[in-house]
Amino acid sequence: MDIIFYHPTFDTQYWLKALLTALPGARVREWKRGDNQPADYALVWHPPVEMLQGRDLKAVFALGAGVDSILSKLKAHPDMLADNIPLFRLEDTGMGEQMQEYAVSQVLHWFRRFDDYQALKQQARWEPLTDYQREDFTIGILGAGVLGSKVAEALAPWGFPLRCWSRTRKDYPGITSFAGADELSPFLQGTRVLINLLPNTAETVGIINRGLLNQLADNSYVMNLARGVHLVEADLLKALESGKLKGAMLDVYSKEPLPPESPLWAHPRVAMTPHVAAVTRPAEAVSYIARTITHLEQGESVTGRVDRQRGY
Repeated sequence: MDIIFYHPTFDTQYWLKALLTALPGARVREWKRGDNQPADYALVWHPPVEMLQGRDLKAVFALGAGVDSILSKLKAHPDMLADNIPLFRLEDTGMGEQMQEYAVSQVLHWFRRFDDYQALKQQARWEPLTDYQREDFTIGILGAGVLGSKVAEALAPWGFPLRCWSRTRKDYPGITSFAGADELSPFLQGTRVLINLLPNTAETVGIINRGLLNQLADNSYVMNLARGVHLVEADLLKALESGKLKGAMLDVYSKEPLPPESPLWAHPRVAMTPHVAAVTRPAEAVSYIARTITHLEQGESVTGRVDRQRGY
């Protein structure tokens, strides 16, 4: 079994050694330009077209939860990857836990009004504030896949009203499920905290725009943990300035790294992190990939395969 590996920033030697340990007998190599030798599996992130083009692979594994970089290249180069070659994404591999930590900590930060107290601190004002009530702090999660369900699961014990919106209806305990375009508006009505965990598809690009934000509860909050293309940043800033939104927590942006001239940097009610909400944990990712390859080799069923038409 031959495996080729490419990632522009990962510690390649760690991955090669870990894969050899997890898959004894496999031949694992770093792909470099000009390498046209046969391979059975490819492990990639933002792969050059020539790495995959024309290869008769058993499967391709994207080294992250998103596959939009591969799918966007496929649109421009349809022959990069044959239709019959399965494409897999990392389903969780520690990302769910990281998203839980991020979302819960920020929701509690807003609920306990720590953003307001920080603003008062800047003015040297000692002023106890009225507590928010849980029943008035409805949390809506856009996207109810693996990561969305994990975040909802972590928030449930805190007693906030929880709802989710996705392409198809979900049956998660204690969570009100909305599905499809017709139910997006009812989902937004009364939502105080909007957490975005949608996949990046043609239908979801720019979905968090002026029209959507105006349907949220007054003095609401937005947390974007999915992709920068989901959010129209200019509309977010206008909603903050109008008072419709009270705050935003952003981990992803329309351009990354975020340009120094972006007005997001200076806005006092926008908190930011540099696309670190959930990163690939190598040990857990290697374990998932090795297990999946083993099942594929044995003809057993697996999970994590991407539906290229849906985009996730």
